[in-house]
Amino acid sequence: MTHKVTLIPGDGIGPEVTQAVVRILEAAGVKWEWERFAAGAEAFEIHGEYIPAELYASIERNKVALKGPVTTPIGGGFKSINVTLRKKFELYANFRPIKNLPGLETRYPGVDLIIVRENTEGEYVGLEHEVVPGVVESLKIVTEKGSTRIAQFAFDYARKHGRKKIHSIHKANIMKLSDGLFLKCARKVSEGFPEIQYGEHLIDNTCMQLVMNPYQYDTLLLENLYGDIVSDLCAAFVGGLGLVPGANIGVDCAIFEAVHGSAPDIAGKDVANPTALLQSSILMLRHLDESDAADQVQKALETVYTEKKTLTRDVGGTAGTSQFADAILAAMAQ
Repeated sequence: MTHKVTLIPGDGIGPEVTQAVVRILEAAGVKWEWERFAAGAEAFEIHGEYIPAELYASIERNKVALKGPVTTPIGGGFKSINVTLRKKFELYANFRPIKNLPGLETRYPGVDLIIVRENTEGEYVGLEHEVVPGVVESLKIVTEKGSTRIAQFAFDYARKHGRKKIHSIHKANIMKLSDGLFLKCARKVSEGFPEIQYGEHLIDNTCMQLVMNPYQYDTLLLENLYGDIVSDLCAAFVGGLGLVPGANIGVDCAIFEAVHGSAPDIAGKDVANPTALLQSSILMLRHLDESDAADQVQKALETVYTEKKTLTRDVGGTAGTSQFADAILAAMAQ
C-alpha cells in the first residue's frame, strides 16, 4: 500500500528537518507519495495566498499531513498557519506525549505524560475587536460539543493505552461559566470510564505542581490556551520543544507537526535537530497502522540517543542534521 501524504516543509529550519525525516521514513519499508506545498510567507510570494487552495485540497484528499515549522508573525501580519489549518479541518484534539529519550540526562528522568488539548475553541477562536480606542475585547468560546468530544478523546486514549489517571485543568473558580462548562462535560464523560481515576486542578496550581513533582500526573486534559502553555512547560522536563512530537487529530483528518519554532537564525546551516518532527512522524506511522515501521524508527532513534555518538549540538553533541539522519538510518539497518 502506498500512503499519500501532504508534506509542508515550512520555513526556517523546516525544509532541513523535513528532508531528514523523509529520508528516514522512506527507508522504513513503507511506500510514500508526497504532495509537497509551501505555506506562510513563502506561499504568499508564490501564490498570493498564505495557504494555497491546492494545499487545502491536498489535505482534504489525503486526510494526513506532515508539517514542519512555519513562522508566525507576532503582533501583526497573517494569522497562524497552525491555527488556521486546525480550524479549517476541525482538528479538535492536540495530542502531545511527553517522555524522556534514553541516554539524555534531564532534571526530571522517567517522565511519562500525555497532554490532550482542545484545539478549536477558547481564546484561540480569534474573536477580537476594539471597543473604543485603547480598549480591546477578546472573546473566549467554550461549547458543550467541543468540551465533550475532547474529553471523550482523552478517556478513549487512556483506556486503549492503559493510562490510569486524567486531570482536567481549569480556572473555573474565576471563569465559572466557560471553564465550568468544560468541567461539567469532562465529569459526565468520566462516568463511562470507572477504571480511570479522574481529578481536577486549577491551572495555576497545576503549573506549580508540575514543576515540583510531574510524576503525580498521567494524562492532562486542557482547554486550548492552557494546553498550549502547559504542553510547552512539560516539554522542558524531557529536553525542550526540539524533542517532543505533536499531532492535531480530527474525525477523519490528522496533521502531524514539529511543535518548535522555525529558528531562522540557524536555517541552512545543517545544525538543526530533526527529533521533534521525526517523533511526530512516528505518531503518523502509528496513525496509518504502520506499527512495525513505527517501532523500527523508534528503536533506531533510541539507539542513537543511547549511544550519544551522533547527537546534534542542542543536546550536547557535534553532529549536523544530515549526520544525525545518517546515524538513524544506520541504526535501522542493523
